[in-house]
This record gives sequence, structure tokens and C-alpha cells, in this order.
Amino acid sequence: MIYNIKTHINFIGLYCQNVFFIFMTNVLLVPQEKGMKMSRHISTGPSSFIPENEVILNFFFQRLFSSMPLNDSTVMFLDEEFSGRMDNLTQVMGLHPHYLQAFLRCHYYLLRMDGPLPLHYRHYIAIMAAARHQCSTLVCQHVQEFEQIGVCSDWLRGLEFCPQRLRNLNEINKILAHRPWLITKQHIQALVKTGEHSWSLAELVHAVVLLAHFHALASFVFGSGVNPDPEVTEVNGVTDDICPPAMAGLCTCHLTNSNQGNRNPLRNPDTGSELEALMERMKRLLEEREDDDASEEEMFTRFEKEKKESLLVVSAGFDEEVVPPSPVARFVDDPSFGYQDFARHGEDNPPTFKAQDYTWEDHGFSLVNRLYSDIGHLLDDKFRTACDLTYYNMASHEGVDTSMLRRALFNYVHCMYGIRYDDYDYGEVNQLLERNLKVYIKTVTCYPERTTRRMYESYWHQFRHSEKVHVNLLLMEARMQAELLYALRAITHYMT
Repeated sequence: MIYNIKTHINFIGLYCQNVFFIFMTNVLLVPQEKGMKMSRHISTGPSSFIPENEVILNFFFQRLFSSMPLNDSTVMFLDEEFSGRMDNLTQVMGLHPHYLQAFLRCHYYLLRMDGPLPLHYRHYIAIMAAARHQCSTLVCQHVQEFEQIGVCSDWLRGLEFCPQRLRNLNEINKILAHRPWLITKQHIQALVKTGEHSWSLAELVHAVVLLAHFHALASFVFGSGVNPDPEVTEVNGVTDDICPPAMAGLCTCHLTNSNQGNRNPLRNPDTGSELEALMERMKRLLEEREDDDASEEEMFTRFEKEKKESLLVVSAGFDEEVVPPSPVARFVDDPSFGYQDFARHGEDNPPTFKAQDYTWEDHGFSLVNRLYSDIGHLLDDKFRTACDLTYYNMASHEGVDTSMLRRALFNYVHCMYGIRYDDYDYGEVNQLLERNLKVYIKTVTCYPERTTRRMYESYWHQFRHSEKVHVNLLLMEARMQAELLYALRAITHYMT
């Protein structure tokens, strides 16, 4: 690939100037003009959960003083996509610049570079995927992208106006979004069978990766309270219809948590002991690992126990919560189809997905790379970066190995999706992830549109916001990989 771009030095200089300008105008000047202090209840700025100055200061200083240069594809994406202004999602994700690079490389490749699907198909599939979780932030963004391509604008009136070929994706879209373990080779066969509306395997793999990518990205948006971008403006009268101006800059988390405006639960008398207790449990588990000689049967029993206990993880009053109707519903087929627990009481449950029988490294990677060139490498880099990312600290403690905690977060998501690693002791999950954190994980992963600021603030009270964003990166990548494993296994079964 040949990139026609500015040099790194010139771009990074412009880049830092632009971020500093955003910092000056949004953080320093605006509060002075209004004569007010920054409140912990955030409704403006990149995130509704994170103080605006914390996001932008962290983003600015990490990039200004980082020794890690932006590579060519990242520079190209930032320059073309944002024209000097970082969108809210990028600013929040920019709390972890190393991960942001891996994400943008993959994101840009999926949407912009050569691939089996035409550009307008890609953005429409992104809209369909984000709409499953009523993620108006992402829907509005890609409605605007679709409009700017300048073709088939009627499709934005709803699913019934798009081609049958795209409508045929509705089934795997809803299954991947809510119950990916149900996807079978029959679903794949129905899409690639001979006919005028059929998909090639290469096109289908591109579509599946897009669906999983935007389902997971919706989890990150809601989990981090990312606000819609005010720059998403009306184009030919369509965007304004889907994204009314009254909603601009308002995260859906406010709609599901409007009575929490003046609460400040980030500190309580037990936060110090909470952190110390977690550190002590990590130390004890590390010591016990050396002496633990659990049998294969015992390891399986621990997994089954954790899987069943995940059924009990639900937020108080959850069933009574109502998410307001969304203007993006026109892009949703069968809206009543939602998440159900993998292991349900009194029912015949699907068999556990044994990770060693179909792994990303040995099976999924090679299949996706063969049918959609290079995307496997980009996905693998993104997965690895999120899982390996560490600053060797926890809140105020430095020099801490957090690998045990990171793996517990990742594997707990896969456990809820029925995926088991036979070399992992699931007893560690209960030791490391307290109940409020489990509620948050399940909500962000399985029904992200119901995430509230109260849930975000209910766990890890002493930790930095950047550490909670790191949690969301792990949840996002764990969810995406789980969806891809089920979908790619079904494609493999169809091919064989």
C-alpha cells in the first residue's frame, strides 16, 4: 500500500497544536466565560462519565510527551477523518494511545481500504449493527458518512428501503449481537446459496467482522459514556431526522439515569480497604497457583459454577427499567430479540464452546485472513494490544502485575458467552471481580444501552478513569472475539 501523507514530524506538530487548542477552548475558556466550576456530573465534553479536563489533559500530555510515533496508516486516518478535530470516541480511547493506534488501523482498514464490500455497504452495515443497541452516537456518525458517499440515500429511510441482499443480514446481525452461540452453518448457507441476493464468502466475512466490530464498539461507547459529536450535522435533511438537535451532545446514559444528577458516589469510607483487599486477593491467588493441583474435572466444575452464577448477576430494578424509544429503530428488524443468558435455568442449553477446539490463534485468524486479506493481522494486533496493555499500576499503587486481573475480565465475558478455556481457573473470577463490577460487565457487554453512570461509578472507587476505560477496552475486545469465534466456526463448518 502507498500512502500519500504528511511527514510524521509535521503532522505530530499540527496534531499536538490542535489537541492543545481543544484543551484551551473546551476546558479553560468555556468555564471562565460561564463563571462556573467543572461538575462531576458531566453532560458536555467527550464523556458523560469522565470530567472533560481529565480526558483532554491526559490525551494531550500522553501524545505530546510520548516517545511512540504515530505510524503512517494512523496519521492518514486521523488527518482524513478528523481534519484536525478529534471526535469524542477518539479522545476517550486516546487515554490509551498505544491501543488507539491498533484500533484506528483496523477501523480504517475495515471502512476505507480495499476489501470485498463497496464503501456504502460498509457504512450501512455499521448502521445496522449499532442500531441493534440503539447506539445513536455510532448510527448518526455513519449515516453522515453514508450520505457523504452520495449514493442510495433512500436506504436511510429504513431497512425496507435497502436491497434484499442487505436485509438478509438481519438474522445474523441480531444473533451475533445478542446470542452468538445460536449461529450455525445453516445461517451461513442461507446467505451464500446461489441466487441474485447471495453473498460470496469473502463478502460475508467482511460483513461479519463489521457487525462484530460495531456491536462491540457500541459497548465501549455506552460503557465509557461517550457523548455524540456536535459536528454530526444535517446532510440533505436525513441526519437531523435520525439525530434530532435536541439530542446532540447527550449520551443515552442520561436518559436511563436522569435522577442521578447530583450524586457523587465516587468516594466512600471503604474505598481504601476495597483497593487493599483486591491487592491482597491477587497476592494470595498468585501464591496459591503454585500449590493448586486441581484436576481437569475440578477445573470444569469451577467453570460451570461461574457460568451459573452469572445468571444471578443483574442490576437492581433492571426489569423495570425502560430504555426510551430510539429514532434509529428504523434500522432494526425484530427489536424484541435480545440477550438471553447462555445457561438458563430449567432449559436445554447449548454445549459449551471449548476454546481449545476452535481458537482465534489457530483457526479464526487463518480463516479470516484467507478470505479478507490482512484483516486477521489487524484484528490480532488489536486483541493483543488490549490484553497486554499495562502501566504496572493500580490506582495509587505502582509496580503491580495486573495480568491476572486483565485475564479475569476477558475470560468472564467469554464465560457469559459459553466459551471455556480449560487451562484457566474460573475460581479466580469470583475472587477478583466483585458483584458491582460483574453487574457493570454484564450490562456493558450484553445490553450496553442500559448502562448508567451509577453503574460506572459503583465499582473500583479509588481507580483512575483511565483504568476504567481500560476495562472497557478489554470488554469490547472480549465481546468482539467471542462473536467472531462463533461466526467463523459456523463458516468453517459450512466450508467443510
